[in-house]
Amino acid sequence: MNSDSSTSDTGHKASAVFDFIVYEVKETLALITINRPEKHNAISLQTLSELQAAVGLAGADEAVRVVAITGAGGRSFASGSDLNEVMHRDLKKAMEPIIQGLAQQLEELPKSTIAAIDGICMGGGLEIALGCDMRICAKGSRFGTPEGKLGIIPGGGATVRLPRIVGRGWAMEMMLMGEPISAEQALQIGLVTCVTETDNLMTELERRAAHLATFAPFVPQFMKLMVHKGMEGSKEAALAMEKMGQGALLQTEDKNEGIDAFLTKRKPVFKGK
Repeated sequence: MNSDSSTSDTGHKASAVFDFIVYEVKETLALITINRPEKHNAISLQTLSELQAAVGLAGADEAVRVVAITGAGGRSFASGSDLNEVMHRDLKKAMEPIIQGLAQQLEELPKSTIAAIDGICMGGGLEIALGCDMRICAKGSRFGTPEGKLGIIPGGGATVRLPRIVGRGWAMEMMLMGEPISAEQALQIGLVTCVTETDNLMTELERRAAHLATFAPFVPQFMKLMVHKGMEGSKEAALAMEKMGQGALLQTEDKNEGIDAFLTKRKPVFKGK
């Protein structure tokens, strides 16, 4: 990673320079682009390290409200892990939380995250997308978990997150068969929530990001916590946690601002307090 960055007149960091990704902040959206189009945006260890650093930058930037990941070149979001590196990966290296760590970082980030997918989204690339709160894609995109064809299994969280998102049946279909599914099939099973024309993908991403930025900053943080942690326990425990979360937000200034703005028919001005 190159430490150089550009800064706006207000002192807000607008970008940071990396080797294999592009990081830029546009108002409240931090857009992270995997930039190895000649390799179908395969995820090398350096690429992964840069992605984690970029997500960390976005998380620490108070002006950023939404973090999005996409791929350069118009052919791939990410084709999976770089197989030249996987060839030399042993058991000890496999036990390290490589892609798992990035997906977990995205899942736990107290900001909304979106994967904007155009083209191939396979293996480790799909596992990164699974760590995001929302997945949208362009027509013609393809999704798959082909690791079984290589004599291995997914190692970046697909065996855990995929069945929770699309259900056990479709997760087993995708992982055991190893065959890619279309954007339309991905929409049908709930893997993505929006399929759009390629030329409209970034517009749809920016529309969603602008909408999400209108919410109080605590909202995505608490909603993500309730969903992810609530699914791991009993229904009773999850309901109790939800009530505690709502109770906490009822004590905030943003709650007062949101209700007053609604009653007086004006746009709220949330401050994260």
